[in-house]
Amino acid sequence: MPSKKSARVAALTVAAVCSAASTVALTSPAHADTVAVHDIQGTTRISPYAGQAVTGVPGIVTGVRTYGSSRGFWIQDPNPDADPATSEGVFVFTSSVPKVAVGDSVTVNGTVSEYVPGGTSSGNQSVTEIVKPTVTVVSGGNAVPAATVIDARSVPAAYAPAGDSAASNSINALTLEPKKYALDLYESLEGMNVQVADARVVTATDPYSELWVTVKPHENASRRGGTVYGSYTSQNTGRLQIQSLGPTADFPAANVGDTLTGTTAGPLDYNQFGGYTLVANALGSLKSGGLERETTQKQKKGELAVATYNVENLDPSDTTFAAHASAIVNNLRSPDIVSLEEIQDNTGAKDDGTTAADVTVTKLIDAIVAAGGPAYEWRSIDPANDTDGGEPGGNIRQVFLFNPQRVSFTDRAGGDATTAVGVEKVRGTARLTVSPGRIAPANTAWNASRKPLVGEFVFRGQTVFVIANHLNSKGGDQALHAQYQPVVRSSEVQRHQQATLVNAFVKDLLKVQRNADVIALGDMNDFEFSDTAKILEGDGELWSAIKSLPRSERYSYDYQGNQQVLDQILVSPSVRRSCDFAYDSVHINAEFHDQISDHDPQVLRFEP
Repeated sequence: MPSKKSARVAALTVAAVCSAASTVALTSPAHADTVAVHDIQGTTRISPYAGQAVTGVPGIVTGVRTYGSSRGFWIQDPNPDADPATSEGVFVFTSSVPKVAVGDSVTVNGTVSEYVPGGTSSGNQSVTEIVKPTVTVVSGGNAVPAATVIDARSVPAAYAPAGDSAASNSINALTLEPKKYALDLYESLEGMNVQVADARVVTATDPYSELWVTVKPHENASRRGGTVYGSYTSQNTGRLQIQSLGPTADFPAANVGDTLTGTTAGPLDYNQFGGYTLVANALGSLKSGGLERETTQKQKKGELAVATYNVENLDPSDTTFAAHASAIVNNLRSPDIVSLEEIQDNTGAKDDGTTAADVTVTKLIDAIVAAGGPAYEWRSIDPANDTDGGEPGGNIRQVFLFNPQRVSFTDRAGGDATTAVGVEKVRGTARLTVSPGRIAPANTAWNASRKPLVGEFVFRGQTVFVIANHLNSKGGDQALHAQYQPVVRSSEVQRHQQATLVNAFVKDLLKVQRNADVIALGDMNDFEFSDTAKILEGDGELWSAIKSLPRSERYSYDYQGNQQVLDQILVSPSVRRSCDFAYDSVHINAEFHDQISDHDPQVLRFEP
């Protein structure tokens, strides 16, 4: 499951992806006689007429897309066949603004094409289209074919069939079984007029004017109205993306737990950034679920509060400093130590060789003070220019904030972008060779990726080792709705290498001092049940503390209708056994349309 912005950063609109897509190359006869839409769609994902010219294809126009580079319209045959596997709708790609209206009865001549949003290398499914069309309007004002209802009864519990091993696990050639698999049901409705009713929002409206709903309100529901992604075999089949064929200004600003009441109806499309999507001619009315941002408990005098917070490419030009400061002070209750991820350099995305981030960090600290919080001090290590991935020119890195009134930082000189931190034994206890330092920065596991930042802190006389992480992103992984099932998660390879190095460093600490308090935290870019988490945890060296929460509360991120864990705080056995151990995923961002980051911060409280 790819993460968020990695796949979206270059997109201007989800609908405008034709220029980045490709067409499946197929060899077929050059011409076909007059056919119906269901003949074109066929019983598999690839049209039996792909690559062929077709004439006189009849249908009623059910939707018109006038924006982006994917301009065209959908038609649906009002005289369906009896096969539930064959769709009665198809998209007609015109490239320019179509000269038809909803309700027009038309015939279409053109060529059948299989268009792959995102290109064939994405692994996405293809959309059956008629391209280079000649359109004849027979009459106007006709009734649009009744929308097919998508609801909890119609959507199967199983998500997708296993792909054909002889075809790289592709499901393209498999006969559709719409009563058995959710992806097959949606494919059997591709291009058709569909509807959902009274659907709960499970991913908030994003900047691209889209949101996600569920038609299965009880499917892995979180207590705040979302749908939790709890395993690779729990794909939450009721999720569906909603866009609109109307003006974006009219699109509802929805939060998780809100409801689109009444009927939301329109053609069922498939796109690069979400797969099957209801592109609505009619949107239901938004009913608020009353979701509010959470506030964690304040740490007691003898408790150490440690937090991780991905502030999403924060640089001095951003307007979110006051909001982030308020979140840290009021919602996180001013933790003693805060690991920040995605702090950019002083010139942000401008690729001018700047690597220092003191302006960025100082501006945030000043905003925290203005919000009534402590005068945090900070430690970090500037990366070598353009070596740590993220937004080009941004030089993102992890930064430690700490409250000097509550905790002290042990400075030990020598740490820089290329020097590896080590562990040494001094009077029977572990200590870092440099503080702050970076774990194995020259190792190829960290190519174009953030290196972990390690620091040695002291709280009430007790040493605590903190490792701030931002592991390799999930960009490049195949989507859950891909044509390959099970999907390939290619980004795991590097992330597993990184997790192995972090675990090895923790082992070094615990070999020297068995009862050392060690915390590895940050944006791990992977789930608490993933192999990445298992490698980090090792043979008990660490434990992901988010697993102390009920399953319905384990999430820090919301992607394509799935609430999931990306941010984690892992602890050594001595921390796990400590008094007053408490963990909180503080939901202030991921569920809201007006988020200041796409991640929710995590807070751990314990007595060292």
